[in-house]
Amino acid sequence: MITYNSVLLVAQILFFALGAAFFLKSCIGKAPKEPMCIAESRLKEEELKKRRELKLTTPLSERTRPQSLDEIVGQEKGIRALRAALCGPNPQHILIYGPPGVGKTAAARLILEEAKRREDSPFTEESKFIELDATTLRFDERSIADPLMGSVHDPIYQGAGAFGQAGIPQPKEGAVSRAHGGVLFLDEIGELHPVQMNKLLKVLEDRVVYLQSSYYQEKDSRIPSYIHDIFRNGLPADFRLIGATTKSPEELPPALRSRCTEIYFEPLRPPALEAIAQNALKRLHLPWEDGVCAEVARFARGGRDAVNIVQSLGALAVMEQKQCATMQDLRWVLESGRYHPLPHAKISAEAKVGVVHALAVFGSMGGALLEVEAVVHGAEQGSLTVTGIVEEEEIKNGSGSGRRKSNARSSVENVLTLLEEYGFFAKAHHVHINFPGGIPVDGPSAGVAMFLAVYSAYIGKPVPSHIAVTGEVGIKGQVLAVGGIAQKVQAAVDAGATVVLLPADNVEEVPKDCTAKIVPLSSVREAILLAFGAEEAEEAVLSASGRGAML
Repeated sequence: MITYNSVLLVAQILFFALGAAFFLKSCIGKAPKEPMCIAESRLKEEELKKRRELKLTTPLSERTRPQSLDEIVGQEKGIRALRAALCGPNPQHILIYGPPGVGKTAAARLILEEAKRREDSPFTEESKFIELDATTLRFDERSIADPLMGSVHDPIYQGAGAFGQAGIPQPKEGAVSRAHGGVLFLDEIGELHPVQMNKLLKVLEDRVVYLQSSYYQEKDSRIPSYIHDIFRNGLPADFRLIGATTKSPEELPPALRSRCTEIYFEPLRPPALEAIAQNALKRLHLPWEDGVCAEVARFARGGRDAVNIVQSLGALAVMEQKQCATMQDLRWVLESGRYHPLPHAKISAEAKVGVVHALAVFGSMGGALLEVEAVVHGAEQGSLTVTGIVEEEEIKNGSGSGRRKSNARSSVENVLTLLEEYGFFAKAHHVHINFPGGIPVDGPSAGVAMFLAVYSAYIGKPVPSHIAVTGEVGIKGQVLAVGGIAQKVQAAVDAGATVVLLPADNVEEVPKDCTAKIVPLSSVREAILLAFGAEEAEEAVLSASGRGAML
């Protein structure tokens, strides 16, 4: 007899049988699925592989990067100094000063390779060149991550792994440790955080970097022996530092400078920039019209600028299917990039009353020749106008900052006071002194030039145009020493000056290969003699004597 319970049981059996059959049918011919994380990992690996296979052409800046020291142009003195500091048996820490794009990094890297080939050098084939940019270094006051000095991955941090689960801190070496036995190159070292700078100085002193962690227990037997060794004895960090900067020496910490040999790379002069442009055009296999490379050198502010201009010129030639780089195309590139010619002034062929060629230094641009113009008119009430100078300057130190009248303005007032000794009275004249060129002038080194310009305008006699001059004047007529003599003299030679007047105390700083005649000055009377001749000098002396009698 069929009961209700037996029918229900048969129905349940049939339901489960059909479900099992459906499940088996859906699984037939199918492989088991991978875990989601493995599938995602494989997908990412394939994507990364495709991205690595995708490459653009090598940038021209990379193709023109110097492969030997002979290819670094315009830095013969700097390279010789680098060799002396790094290639001997006792290599030094080095600071390289210079504008961007002049070959500081390339020279440092190549000099290390040269040092490694020397038998008396402590560098070996395994010596590394570790390069960092101080402007991009992360700094964490908690020391969680420090790519320069190194850090400790404590157990509480995410991703601490098996060591973290066991409560073991894990030291992570930084650049100072990776550079052990080699060179650590810090670009823009002047931008390094003060705390990092102090830590770096300590490492330079000890040649070891010490790491700390509150999770480290000296008696913990679970900690591997090498981690015990690191916490007890530190990580070795015996390297040579090469710091590069575009800042002036005064802007870097004295403690850093005292530990380093200081080397200066000069701004690239037009012949060097022209050579870089020629090399870049050759790498592009692009012929060029006469004058193209010289014009590139007139607008480029450094080696990278010259290469960028040439790359734009080459791209334009390809787009327009031209077989030669023309001056017309170059002018279009310069205009579209809004390049401006650099102040490579030349001395004027004709001497002018009230105009004197002065010498100056403009930061990373190096030495420059500039004109000092002066106009003098008689007036019932004297007045003074000075244009083209920095009127005020800001002074900063560790305790604060302040403002003061610029040295250039003070130097003008010294000149006018001194001119009274030679018969010129500012109270009876309107005096206008101008520094044309659009670059504000600061500092007292144009004192002699301003004196001669005003005196020239006063007597109506020009200073010979082949003379360039630098030097500070005192109110007693003495000519005082100034800075940047090597750069100034080179600028005078490049501009075509054949005679350079400079303070007697600076004569020893003149480069040995200088082709101009160097005339030392001790007083402005000597400057008058050299600029205007013996007759005018004698009259000036008489005027000064007469003024003294009147007093």
